[in-house]
Parts: sequence; structure tokens; C-alpha cells
Amino acid sequence: MGVVNVTPDSFSDGGLYLEPAAAVAHGLSLAADGAAILDVGGESTRPGAEPVSVEEELRRVIPVIEGLASADGEFAISIDTTKLEVARAALDAGARMVNDVSALRFDPGLAGLVAEREAGCCLMHMLGEPRTMQREPRYDDVVSEVKAFLEQRLAFAVEQGVSEQRVWLDPGIGFGKTVEHNLTLLRRLGEIAAIGRPVVIGTSRKSFLGKLTGGRAGGQRLPGTIATNVLALERGATVFRVHDVAEVADALAVAAATVAPSD
Repeated sequence: MGVVNVTPDSFSDGGLYLEPAAAVAHGLSLAADGAAILDVGGESTRPGAEPVSVEEELRRVIPVIEGLASADGEFAISIDTTKLEVARAALDAGARMVNDVSALRFDPGLAGLVAEREAGCCLMHMLGEPRTMQREPRYDDVVSEVKAFLEQRLAFAVEQGVSEQRVWLDPGIGFGKTVEHNLTLLRRLGEIAAIGRPVVIGTSRKSFLGKLTGGRAGGQRLPGTIATNVLALERGATVFRVHDVAEVADALAVAAATVAPSD
């Protein structure tokens, strides 16, 4: 899953692809590098980020989704949003999946839209909201609590008519977690995979990688990104949301080749 941020303030690539033509070109480049899904987002969810209006989010993402859809490439388009109006317009424009960092909590009506359109849906765990999630996050057992949350949100989606087979789950690395919380989730990712739905992992260029590697900046965190994605593959993740598609795809291909074929 290649990241296409159409935002001025995303932590790693904010402001680089604000113009629709630049964002479309970037998305097509990621697809050429091996991205099967392009995740288009118009509102930053970095720690401390302020929300944007529906109108502004639509202005940012819809021309990009239309441009990508018109390219008729071998990829699916995902809309990274928590808003019903944005998701509806994105699906109309050619998106096939909704990636909701709130797991259908901020706008419960979004579940009905996903069900009606038979769209895919990714539900992510987040403690609080982007503005507050990194203010002393605490858990008694982060893996058990994240797993229980994802099971509850999956049940909610199914109750609202979403096919369970269309739901993916994301433990939300970096979303209301300390470095140790993130590492614990990665160590015990198999427990999340045991829920039985595809697990999405998003560690790409995140700050905890910088803290583990002597303070490296976002653009210098590719080795850490590769390491965490390979480990996540071994522990049950099946979808990898990244900025550097070619490099991570190569690493995952090599890692996957070492897995013994099943009987």
C-alpha cells in the first residue's frame, strides 16, 4: 500500500504533492514500483495534527483520485478519511476502499456507506484522536487492549452490514503508543493476526524508528522501515503501508521467499 499524502503537514512528506498533477504522478510512480493499493489522504493524522474541513479535504483528494482512476492501472485506490462525505465522493470518483484511522468511531454512518457500496474497509486502533493521542498513552496490556478494540470494531462493522471478508485490521503503530508499546505490538503481532482478518502494518518512517536509531530524520528511516515490515511479515501481517514502495517490496519478496512452502 503506497502512501499518497495530499497534505501540507504530514510528518514525512507534507507539502510535496499538494498539486493534483504531482500527487497523481507520485501515485503512478508508486504503482510502477509495486504498490497494489494507493492510499490517498487529505488530512494529516500525525501527532498533534489539527482537523481540516470536509470542503478542504474534498478539494485535496478528489482530483487526485479521479486522476489515478483515469489511468486505469493495475492498482486499487483507497481513501484515507474518517468523514462520510469524503468517503462517498472518493468512492464515486473511483476509490474501492476506505481506510479509517478511527475505526468507524468518528462517523458511525460511514459503516453504512461501506456496506452499501460493497467497499473494502481498514479499521485502525488509535488512542483518542491525532491532537491528543501522544499525551502520555497508557495501557495495562497494549496487545490485549488493541486486539479487543479491533474485535469490537470488526463486530460493529459487520452489524452495520459490512461483509467481514472486506475488512482489514491495523493495530495503529504510533497512534497513541510509546516506543515500547510499538515494539510490543510488533513482537506479538501474531495475536492480532489471530483475529482472522488481514493485518495492515504502518511503520514507514515513523518517529519511533528515529528514536531507536540515534535520532535519524524521516527520510533516513528506510532501513528501520524495512526491518519492521519484514518482521511484521513473519508475524502475520499481509498489507504494508509505506512511502518507499520499491525498497520495501524487494525486501518483502526476499523475506517471503525464505518461508518454507506448505505441504
